[in-house]
Amino acid sequence: MLDSSTPDAAGPDMNEPGMTSQDDGPHTTRSAGDAAHTAQLPATPPAASGASGAPDDAIARARSLLVPVADPERRAAPTRSVPPVLPGRPDAGRPQVRAPGREPGTDGGVPCPWCGTSNRPDRHFCGLCAMPQSRAPQATGTRPWWRRVLDPRNRETPWAGDRPRLRRGFGYLMTWALWVVLLTLLITAVVNADNAVSAVRDHFSKRGPVGPDSVKASRSYPRHGPELAFDKLNNTWWGPGVNQSGAGEWIEARFDQPTRLLDVIITPGVSTRADQLSESALPRRVEAVITTADGKKESRFLTLDQAAGGQRRAFRFGEVTAVRLIVRSSYAASADKQVAIAEVEFFGPSNSGRDQ
Repeated sequence: MLDSSTPDAAGPDMNEPGMTSQDDGPHTTRSAGDAAHTAQLPATPPAASGASGAPDDAIARARSLLVPVADPERRAAPTRSVPPVLPGRPDAGRPQVRAPGREPGTDGGVPCPWCGTSNRPDRHFCGLCAMPQSRAPQATGTRPWWRRVLDPRNRETPWAGDRPRLRRGFGYLMTWALWVVLLTLLITAVVNADNAVSAVRDHFSKRGPVGPDSVKASRSYPRHGPELAFDKLNNTWWGPGVNQSGAGEWIEARFDQPTRLLDVIITPGVSTRADQLSESALPRRVEAVITTADGKKESRFLTLDQAAGGQRRAFRFGEVTAVRLIVRSSYAASADKQVAIAEVEFFGPSNSGRDQ
């Protein structure tokens, strides 16, 4: 009887390809691939095996447990569900604004003096109109004059939180230009207040004749000296004694005391009669050089008409000590005529209305 542990030469060899061990489970079936992997293992020499053949069974069992592993497949990149975007600034948290109205738990509280809404006693400003609780609205009445000047339209004061409309248009510029003009006029009026008062006084004051204390001229025709132009007679005259227009010739009146002059009347020619105008040249443009008490001199040009009789011209100067009348041009100048002035009269404020 043969020993079961002794390998049978005629029996099937468990190490042959395609054979299956009866002791293995359902996963011990070997295929051609298993055989290939088994063939790569080093064979055990027959001499090393024991008499019972147990090492060969262990090797066979170990070979049967080898499972072929396929090469790992490369995984595809996962598809992104959200496309990439640029980073952005985070939105700041918006404050929660409570709608204006009555606060909860304020029934029976302190009423607002402006709108009458009930508020908690610890509030300093009304929860509805945001006006101060400590100050009541002023009673409606006439505004001060300076408020009426600065705000003639009496605009309503904006409530808390209401931004007034900014004025940056043409009307805004016109308002500033008007204020600049008014300010300039005010400054001018303050600086020239004395002159303005004197001008108004001179305009309404009564005129009175003012005679010079002494007279002189650049030259005079015989028996027609400069004193004849101030003698209050219209049939006497002064002439320089030179023909043509007599440009540059002058006649001067001097005053011992500074005198205020308002008007001057010049009568050209040799008389006031119209039929005698052609007997001499008539002064046309006369330069008046005025000397004041402080030594200053000022020139003023007087243009006369080619007519008979006295011609009045405004002549407002204060503190006058001398007046020189220089002939600059003449009417009807010729080689056989000389310029002539029949009369020169000065007028100042009358003393009749003053206290004695």
